[in-house]
Amino acid sequence: MFSKKPYYNESLFPLQQNSRILAFLGCLLYHAVSKMNTKAIAYFILGWFIPGLGHVALKKFKRALFFFVAITSMAGLGLLMGGRVYSFQTENPLTILAFFSDIGTGSLYLLTKMFSFGLGNLKNISFEFGTAYIAGAGLLNFLIALDAYDIAAGKKN
Repeated sequence: MFSKKPYYNESLFPLQQNSRILAFLGCLLYHAVSKMNTKAIAYFILGWFIPGLGHVALKKFKRALFFFVAITSMAGLGLLMGGRVYSFQTENPLTILAFFSDIGTGSLYLLTKMFSFGLGNLKNISFEFGTAYIAGAGLLNFLIALDAYDIAAGKKN
């Protein structure tokens, strides 16, 4: 019925099964990104880098102020509790997930790495809570940046 023709020439680029899947996902990602709204992506990046900045660019000042205060205070409380900001480490798969949640804080992540904050103090009773606050702030900031993207793309008011 249907022939399974690949998107690429297998004789030129012989690929194993996992590489074929990655090549197919790469093609899908390319087509998805080519149809995206670049202005909305810029608001997403602004909102990710500094919490609430995407909403400032969209002239949603009250919302932007609330998001900025919420994310920075949550990450600040996590640092005060002795929480750890994870770097990219491949020894443990959970630290990779922690890295991606921590990098969600954007510029706050870069500041903690530049000034050696967030090293984590295991002796503190609140170490785990602080780490969870920092990770939660990063994940919430991803959602806030997506909110700025949705407003810019016209999917939300």
